Amino acid sequence: MESTEGYVKYQLGLPHIDHLIAVLCVVAVVYKLTMLLAQRRAAMQSMELFPGPPSHWLFGHLKEFKQDGSDLKKILKWGQQYPYAFPIWFGPFVCFLNIHHPDYVKTILTSTEPKDDMVYTFAKPWIGDGLLVSEGQKWFRHRRLLTPGFHFEVLKPYVNLMSDSVKTMLDKWESYAKTNESFELFNHVSLMTLDSIMKCAFSDNSNCQTESGTNEYIKAVYEISNLINLRLSRFPYHNDLIFYLSPHGFRQRKACKVAHSHTGEVIRKRKEALKDENELDRVQGKRNVDFLDILLLARDENKQGLSDEDIQAEVDTFMFEGHDTTASAMSFILYSLACHPEYQKMCRDEVLQALDGKHTMEWEDLSKMPYTTMFIKESLRLYPPVPGMSRITTKTITFFDGRTLPAGSRIGTSVYPLHRNATVWENPEVFDPLRFLPENVSKRPPHAFVPFSAGPRNCIGQNFAMNELKVSTALTLQRYHLIEDPTQTPQIIPRLVLRSLNGLHIKIKPV
Repeated sequence: MESTEGYVKYQLGLPHIDHLIAVLCVVAVVYKLTMLLAQRRAAMQSMELFPGPPSHWLFGHLKEFKQDGSDLKKILKWGQQYPYAFPIWFGPFVCFLNIHHPDYVKTILTSTEPKDDMVYTFAKPWIGDGLLVSEGQKWFRHRRLLTPGFHFEVLKPYVNLMSDSVKTMLDKWESYAKTNESFELFNHVSLMTLDSIMKCAFSDNSNCQTESGTNEYIKAVYEISNLINLRLSRFPYHNDLIFYLSPHGFRQRKACKVAHSHTGEVIRKRKEALKDENELDRVQGKRNVDFLDILLLARDENKQGLSDEDIQAEVDTFMFEGHDTTASAMSFILYSLACHPEYQKMCRDEVLQALDGKHTMEWEDLSKMPYTTMFIKESLRLYPPVPGMSRITTKTITFFDGRTLPAGSRIGTSVYPLHRNATVWENPEVFDPLRFLPENVSKRPPHAFVPFSAGPRNCIGQNFAMNELKVSTALTLQRYHLIEDPTQTPQIIPRLVLRSLNGLHIKIKPV
């Protein structure tokens, strides 16, 4: 009898529990909505001094971006209408001040303001808390420990390794040279830069260019990059739980697993090789020291190294930064050479003289190609591999014209329109390598050209990247004439790196 009464009381109590849960859920939703509305109000107040294009109350400017190759043209048009800066809304609650003038860019890039906590947070499941996204003392310590990995003495032997990777790619192109067939550049170049980073930074002959099929790591990087961009453009996905439970969240976890497996295997193999070594000097006595050696053996003033988690994050970061951004830059350089045969000839003449019959590049050759270097920089101007960077303010920021932004504001440095800003660059859409003659460079603000960012958080690997771009350009020009395919106009889109929706197509023939 007692058990029956207890059961009845239990059943009668269930609706009360359900009611309590329902009330708590409503309270949580109301609280979250209140916070979001406060966030929107604060963002609107912070942007009062900066007029911009009209936005939808719910979608913001998201409907303006069609993902069809016209988005960067839209940003350029807005930049002409709103000098210096204008706000862009990603949904109803997230707003960035989009800056595209050197004096504005200088203010933010010379500061120590941290990376934005949204866009870069979306990349953290992939690249962890590495140099690209870390901040404060952690970033400072890691930067200091990793800087020796980019000393010119470490970079010197990389030139021959880069040459080998480029030659493998060029060998594969012989079939296209024989048929005069148009082909897409980006996948070839991505495999080449991955091969190069594996050889240079990790002393690993991956053979990724010659193994059959599409490289799984390359596919995973493409997938993650596209999903991060998708997450930014769909404001419900800004919520971690909603994205995690979505099909796209599942795809990202699957792709991250592939990427982490690739880099994890690289670390495991090197740890095994270094198990009897604990000092760089001893390693250096046996072979060339690479980035991974320095990463694994680096010690601070307290004799403390990096944790396993930190090592994984830095390897994932450098694997991405060292291959995907360089692949974007190199692909657009080759495309630009094909589109400008007169400049291509001048670069080739210079390269042939510098190499003097050699079929590989050496460290000393890098400084013998000033015109080719100017061509590379002009391509980086028009097609910056990283089309944008973002920060979040921790204090009030005052720009040169007196306008201010309060703490907690998001600022996006829009590199693509910055490099085409007509107030800085004469005839900005015209391709002209002579813009980078020393006398012309001296007339421009230093922050008019920032393909590798600038200030204290500039790209730690920019010398590595420029060396690889020079090696790849020179050896390609030595071997092939590059010809534009007028039937395939690129539809350029901003992702984590600059890409073309329909690829970059050229034709080639032997020199």
